[in-house]
This record gives sequence, C-alpha cells and structure tokens, in this order.
Amino acid sequence: MSPGAMTGENTSQAESGACELRGSRLLCEVDDYDPPGFCAVAAHFGDARYGYVVTPNVDHLLRLYDDPGFRGLYGSASYVLLDSRVIALTLQLVRRQRLRVCTGSDLTAALFAQVVAPADRIVVVGGTAGQARALAARYGLTNLRHHEPPMGFIQDAAATEACLRFIEQAAPFRFCFLAVGSPQQELLAQRLRTRGIAKGLALCVGAALNFITGVERRAPRWMQRAAFEWLYRLANDPARLARRYLIRGPRIFALLLANRLTLRSRRADPTHLTRGSAPVSDSDP
Repeated sequence: MSPGAMTGENTSQAESGACELRGSRLLCEVDDYDPPGFCAVAAHFGDARYGYVVTPNVDHLLRLYDDPGFRGLYGSASYVLLDSRVIALTLQLVRRQRLRVCTGSDLTAALFAQVVAPADRIVVVGGTAGQARALAARYGLTNLRHHEPPMGFIQDAAATEACLRFIEQAAPFRFCFLAVGSPQQELLAQRLRTRGIAKGLALCVGAALNFITGVERRAPRWMQRAAFEWLYRLANDPARLARRYLIRGPRIFALLLANRLTLRSRRADPTHLTRGSAPVSDSDP
C-alpha cells in the first residue's frame, strides 16, 4: 500500500512543499547541512512547537519520484537532509553542484553525543527494550521513553494509534527518534503534525539506532567517505539488499543524467542558521 493511500491524501496535497513533480521532472529541495551544522539547528529547536526531519537516500528519492503520497510526507517535513554520498558525489561530478551530506546515522550519533543532556525527555520508537537500555546507559539518560511497535504495525489502525498516543503522551520532548523504517516513520511523523498534540523535534532515522547500539556495524570510515557504504552493507546482507542496490538503485543515475530529478538547496529561514552552516545555493532553476 502506498503512503498516499495510508494517509488519505489526494494528489494536489501530496505534490506541494519540498518535493514537486513538474511533468516528468521531480524537483526536491534539501536543507544543506552537515551533522555539525544541523546539530546547531536542532539544539535550538526547543519543545514549544513540533517539526520533523526526513533524510532522503537513493531509495527514498526513487520513491519520491514514483509516489505522490510519499512526496506529501516530505512536503510536510520541517527539514530535508541529504542522506546519500552517492547522490552528492554524482551531483558534484555531473552538475558541479555541491550539497552537504547529513546521514541519519551520523546525525543521530552526533545529537546523542553533543546535544542531548541526561535529563532531556527523549522518545525512541523502534528497536528493542535492550537497545533503549543500552542508549540510556551509554549517554546517562534519565528520561528516555521507548515504544516498540509490532511488525507491520502501520497496517493495523489500533497499533498505529497506540504508537501515536504513546508519543503524544510523552510530549513535550526534546527529540523523538523514529526508527521503524520508511515509509512508516515518515507516516508517523506527518500524522503527529496533523494531530497537533506533540511538541518537539522528531527525526526519521531508519537503522541509526542499530549502529549506535552495535546491532549492526557501519562501514569503515574510508568506505563512507568514498561513497562505498552501500557496498559494505550489500556484502553483509545480500539477501535483503541485493534488489535495492543492484536492480532498483541504479535507476537513480538515469533520472539524474536525464535531468528528470533535480535537487537544490532550500532557502532556509535565516533565524535557523548558525555561522558556518549557511546553505550553498545552486544555479538550477
């Protein structure tokens, strides 16, 4: 089932905001931050309002191109941070366009290490109770709330409602880490915005908590810098990732080379910027 079907959005609603399909061309605006730059933004977000962060990788960008409902989830996001060094390198080589990379895994680790204070209200959705205890112990957290929804919960109205209510009852929070995979985490984030009860910053972070707690190992740093992290993950989990990386993923290059997918820096709110983190604009219309 598509995100559009699950959210009940129509096409006109779904194609507004950060991602817009113009004919056969997708324009996607991203907030041009690296982890240190966005940590400064997140540190000052506060808990008097609600917002959420999405982190598009190759698979997400393909889904954005194909699915109006998924574009709607991105259109409601407060921040869109590029989570793909492959995309960043391709843009630099093909279009001489430079966009910073801010992966969900790097950002999550940086927030816990540099921004989160021990007494901050932190909500974690996804992962196991053991992982939540490991996070609390590692960072000395005294106010962490954890919810582990059942597998396939997004297809179950009661389970989804229970998850949303758990988050809302834990609000206001400083950060809510949604680690239940895409598009489930983006659906939850948007539903929280629509309901208008939760306050704080929610982040859609995928497998980031698995890396922090040691359930999964990340590629060596040199492979990350060289945009080969996908190859490391493929070698370690070929049954799950072969289709995504070897069959579905290469389509992204055709879209980029044919100028059917365009990423550009979003014009950020100057009050959110800190010195050294201003976005780099490109000349693409």
